[in-house]
Amino acid sequence: MSNNNYCLLKPVVKMKSLIPVIIFSILLFSCSKQDSQDISEGNSRISFRLTDAPALYDRVEIDLVGAVAIVDDSAIDLEVNAGIYNLLDFVNGKDTIIVDQEIPAGKLSQIRLILGDNNSVVVNNVANAMKTPSAQQSGLKLNIHEDFVPGIAYEYLIDFDAARSIVKTGNGKFILKPVIKVAAKSVSGLVVGVVLPAKAEPLIYAISAGLDSVSTKPDAVSGRYMFKGLSAGTYKLSFIPVEPYRDSTLTGIVVKTGVVTKIDTLKFK
Repeated sequence: MSNNNYCLLKPVVKMKSLIPVIIFSILLFSCSKQDSQDISEGNSRISFRLTDAPALYDRVEIDLVGAVAIVDDSAIDLEVNAGIYNLLDFVNGKDTIIVDQEIPAGKLSQIRLILGDNNSVVVNNVANAMKTPSAQQSGLKLNIHEDFVPGIAYEYLIDFDAARSIVKTGNGKFILKPVIKVAAKSVSGLVVGVVLPAKAEPLIYAISAGLDSVSTKPDAVSGRYMFKGLSAGTYKLSFIPVEPYRDSTLTGIVVKTGVVTKIDTLKFK
């Protein structure tokens, strides 16, 4: 898996034949560099955001210790932002990200949230422990059933309904029986193409209407390139090859959410 390097480019930085508005504008814009090795990796990006509906408690704390994704019947341990979360911090449109990483593309059938022992509800300033035996064993199972396309990012909003998830027993104890809704959406598009000859080794920029820029380099042998995680919109592709090849620009590249946009092969002169 490749590493992305993020940077801020100031307009005083000179780049060979880069669009003049970028050189002379007084604005700053952000860019990221994508490694061409990503072209051969069948990965998608997945993120989970945790939110909650209002509940009549002081606090509702869950001890999140892990998460698992089931892709093509294989269990993948996710890099979760573990910790104790007060669900009532994430009401009225607020949320927090608990997972954001790449996983192999394929059929995502289920995600599981695994809770630890430190779950509690605070009522009238008194903390009460809550038991969640099923969640502590195999995890809270959330069925998804979605095909992941390589290079596309997917976001899941996990709506943890605290008001309906807490049961008070006859002896005054509290049990956590989570009621969770999952809303899913693809949140980015993918652009792929080829440049020839590969020895032209161009630096390629995808530039949005708002001057946000993402850069990549093509594969040194095949000339293939890829832009992952692009927001929907219209882009300009700027190709800056080594000498003696001439710069080239493609305009009107439309990126749609959840769609792979294929660019015709570009041949340098």
